[in-house]
Amino acid sequence: MEPLARLGRATLDALTVLLDSDEPRWGLELIKLTGRPSGSVYPLLDRLERAGWVTSHWDDDVLRPGPRRRMYQLTPDGAVAARDALRQAARETGRARGGWAAQPGAGTVG
Repeated sequence: MEPLARLGRATLDALTVLLDSDEPRWGLELIKLTGRPSGSVYPLLDRLERAGWVTSHWDDDVLRPGPRRRMYQLTPDGAVAARDALRQAARETGRARGGWAAQPGAGTVG
């Protein structure tokens, strides 16, 4: 599995949806659940798959009407990496929100 050079907000949103699911998700479902456009979601799914974070397969349900769906699921290593990435993003967001004023005694005039 390859590390990802960049984990943007859309990627983090998709990883969250995939982590929260016990079943594979299809692309359009990920688009709806993340609120991200297809032009963001499909390229990031491809990037995640090439890096080994995600695996995909075609849905073979012949009884379901409509076009075939491509199903996406985190690999075991991808799930670990996704949890780590989300924890890191949460820490960075907390630092960005808190800034120096969150430090005890910061911003006080003596």
